[in-house]
Amino acid sequence: MTVTIYGIKNCDTMKKARNWLAEHAIVVDFHDYKASGIERAHLVRWCGQAGWETVLNRAGTTFRKLDEAAKQDLDTDKAIALMLAQPSMIKRPVLEADSRIIIGFKPDLYEQFFA
Repeated sequence: MTVTIYGIKNCDTMKKARNWLAEHAIVVDFHDYKASGIERAHLVRWCGQAGWETVLNRAGTTFRKLDEAAKQDLDTDKAIALMLAQPSMIKRPVLEADSRIIIGFKPDLYEQFFA
């Protein structure tokens, strides 16, 4: 099984997720979407599986700093455009394995995912 974790290198939640994976001897590829960007196809797939409301990090500083017009009338296409323009708006981490994803980090969900 190929496991990829997407996120930002210095994020505390990312560090927790990566530590959990290492403690459970799960080998992962890491994709830093702040440094390397993210392909639209990933965002389309993630939004299709989890909903743009889950994928878009509206609690983060980057989103909160947007002008009000950019935050209005959000839908899948607008959310994807925002995340492509500023990958910091993607909730993290996104863990992908065998066409399944988990967005965010909770140890119990990771346990179930890899059971």
